Amino acid sequence: MPVDPTGAGAVKPPDPMALLRSRAYLVLLAMAALIGVPVSVAAFGFLAMVGEVQPLIYRDLPEALGFDGTPLWWPLPLLAVGGLLVGLTVRYLPGHGGHEPTAGFQATGAPPPVELPGIFLAALATLCFAAVLGPEAPLLALGSGLAAGAVRLVRHDPPEQMSAVLGAAGSFAAVSSLLGSPLLGAFLLMEASGLGGVMMTTVLVPGLLAAGVGALVFVGLGSWTGLGTYSLTLRDVPEAVRPTAAEFGWALLIGLSAALAAAGIRWLAVRLRARVERRRVAASVVVGLVVAGLAIAYAESTGKPATDVLYSGQTALDPFLTHSATYSVGALALLVLCKGLAYCGSLSAFRGGPIFPAMFVGAAGGILCSHLPGLSLVAGFAMGIGAMSAAMLRLPLVSVLLATLLIGSQGITVMPLVIVAVVVSYVTTARLTPPLSVPEGPQAPPRTPPQGP
Repeated sequence: MPVDPTGAGAVKPPDPMALLRSRAYLVLLAMAALIGVPVSVAAFGFLAMVGEVQPLIYRDLPEALGFDGTPLWWPLPLLAVGGLLVGLTVRYLPGHGGHEPTAGFQATGAPPPVELPGIFLAALATLCFAAVLGPEAPLLALGSGLAAGAVRLVRHDPPEQMSAVLGAAGSFAAVSSLLGSPLLGAFLLMEASGLGGVMMTTVLVPGLLAAGVGALVFVGLGSWTGLGTYSLTLRDVPEAVRPTAAEFGWALLIGLSAALAAAGIRWLAVRLRARVERRRVAASVVVGLVVAGLAIAYAESTGKPATDVLYSGQTALDPFLTHSATYSVGALALLVLCKGLAYCGSLSAFRGGPIFPAMFVGAAGGILCSHLPGLSLVAGFAMGIGAMSAAMLRLPLVSVLLATLLIGSQGITVMPLVIVAVVVSYVTTARLTPPLSVPEGPQAPPRTPPQGP
């Protein structure tokens, strides 16, 4: 047996190249590719359902009831019902509705099958009824859970490592096109899960394969159904100008401001969550009404649509950038405030992902700053997205890629500015975050379930 330099016995780590050449690994890759197809079909179906239901209940339903357009007060009953459904799901169904969004973006293990209905229902209610969260976290959980369940159907008692790798591959497939690129989804999961070391490649390759297959399925289904791919894309990005010394100064300021804003959002969301957990169902309804009230107040004050504040912001980024010149400084400032507060409330009571709202708040803040001297529109837009994403997600590499790949060929021009803003935001966030307290004893105390209805 190999012995380490200290004299203590140690098992030699597995050789990743030998594993890559093995027949078992080829079988694993084939299973990852096969799993990518049904998981990506399910993910596409989930996004298509959300995309069809959102306008149905927000635009078509009030017209069917005889209203002339969508009434200004319409988000109030929408989000009250959404809060009620999420509260009931979190309180009574196994799994508490999935990932707790105030904890930030996390790539956890595959949930057991019994938790998947609760994750699906909580995410559906959150997204369809216009809470300010995105689909990425529930898609990851549903993708990994479906993949792990499929493995157990094929093999009664699969090895734990196989279930973990193929569950991760299911997550890759589920978000393969959501962020605009399967490669970006792979980076997101790789950085969020902390994959590293000599075994990173052996774990990452099946996920990349599943993501590539999933992206092809998304493109094929989008073309066949005419529904599109539900991918994060911008169509008309203004030309970026070469960075200036003043814009590097703005990068420092935007990075610092985003870190402070994110710290405030996270602080308030965590404290609201503690109150929501005491009376889960009733408090979720109240939070839904507050989110609706913020959207109504913004629309009434600015003349802009309430949907600027509602929903995750995923599909709103493109028209927002295209029509950014129609927003006054006051409207942008109020949008940042109302969207940020709605984001806080949604994090505390609903279920969904934190990525897209963080991107939208950062974009609005960056466009707001571009009204001041020394900062161009595209640079402010990209730096705001990158800095806010880094502060909320704490994934600096993914944040740079999100901001630069999103704006296409213009991303190369502003990438140095985005990197500076992201690094400043990430380091400042780390400085503002208190160290984790490690419980004494061999394991952490068990979690106490929330009380009350």
